[in-house]
Amino acid sequence: MKQLQPLRVLFFIGGWISLILGCIGIILPLLPTTPFILLAAYCFSRSSERLHQWLITHPQMGPLIRDWQQDGSISKTAKTKATVLIIGTFAVTFAIVNVGLMVKGVIFLIGISVLTFIWTRAVPPSAHVLPAKVAAEEVSF
Repeated sequence: MKQLQPLRVLFFIGGWISLILGCIGIILPLLPTTPFILLAAYCFSRSSERLHQWLITHPQMGPLIRDWQQDGSISKTAKTKATVLIIGTFAVTFAIVNVGLMVKGVIFLIGISVLTFIWTRAVPPSAHVLPAKVAAEEVSF
């Protein structure tokens, strides 16, 4: 069943807003990137097949979206990168921004909560074991 045009337009607008917020979240420490990118993928899947395909085949965002859509997993590489960025961003924020101890405590708890969520997600099944042929091809020079 084809969606109603007004609903499709709302999903399209929501997809762009989510994508923009996700991109801003790369720079701003307390604005999450991943949930907005996942939301953008969902919205575009309901409004624009072209933009949805672009997003899920994007070299940086595509694997993250596909892993999440397939089994709610996050690759170990993505977990490690997120951890380094979160700790680094929060450390710089604590060093530069002059706020009270209570605000720093809240920021610290948010960081711990996000890291706990990230590290308790499964690793994609394809990342557990490489088939012997693929492993041999990767090692050969």
